[in-house]
Amino acid sequence: MSNSPAAPGLWHRLLEVLRCPLCEGPLATPYGVPAPVGTLRGVKSLGCAAGHSFDVARQGYLSLLTGNTNTANADNAAMVSARTLFLDAGHYEPLARALADTVAELCPPDGTVVDAGAGTGYYLAAVLDALPDAVGLGLDASKFALRRAAGAHPRAGAATGDIWKPLPVVSGAADVVTNVFAPRNGPEFRRVLRPDGALVVVTPTARHLAELPASLGMLSVDAAKEDRLHRTLSGHFRQERTDVVEREVTMTDDDVRHLILMGPSAHHLGAEEVHRSVASLGTPLPVTVSFLVSVYRPR
Repeated sequence: MSNSPAAPGLWHRLLEVLRCPLCEGPLATPYGVPAPVGTLRGVKSLGCAAGHSFDVARQGYLSLLTGNTNTANADNAAMVSARTLFLDAGHYEPLARALADTVAELCPPDGTVVDAGAGTGYYLAAVLDALPDAVGLGLDASKFALRRAAGAHPRAGAATGDIWKPLPVVSGAADVVTNVFAPRNGPEFRRVLRPDGALVVVTPTARHLAELPASLGMLSVDAAKEDRLHRTLSGHFRQERTDVVEREVTMTDDDVRHLILMGPSAHHLGAEEVHRSVASLGTPLPVTVSFLVSVYRPR
């Protein structure tokens, strides 16, 4: 994750991508406040001509969630902390590289990438490293994740957004939409993409983490998940290709704990329960990490 200052012109470009989530109008700074060029530092809010106003968090992300958004299932602070520690260990780095290589083939070097369900911005940062002049917008419902995503890369901005609802993105503004382990909204992904754009979706295979015992309480990968993905997207996209990314990695006790606590299992498992379960595993443990990177084109 980068903590470098935002690139010059970042938010000038992103304001052309974003729209008001209530009336769909363009966003700008209040009258008399200079428009942001690179960072949002010093800008307290953005608004539209209809009078809707949205706060800019001090960590640098834009808060675009509306009052009827349910964030109960969004990542909390403990989950985000665990995710950061796990990703920093490098076990998913092969996936990040594969995703970056795929997007680099599909996106113009100066294009726009929207990461729907960006989390901490880990994968978006890898993608932007492969695209020297592109900008990225990370959308997520978790304010805790976006505090990190806002500083993940000098050419990445972050905003709160509910993937299940109309995205706060102008129609046809994105060259590529990425979706990594996140909910998928086919109609909205199609709307925000350019006609010649691409959707890149990452999902786990049935072999992913197969060595970890069910007693850890982790949610297993549904064997029908890939079929459901195709059905969800088929009305708006055609599948162009799917690549498998699979490696065997060695995980320590801490790695396994962070892995459990960063995912949906953390909503119903306590940290002490996880600690006891992992202590009985006998690590270091060889574990398969296995993913599908699927490319879809708009119909």
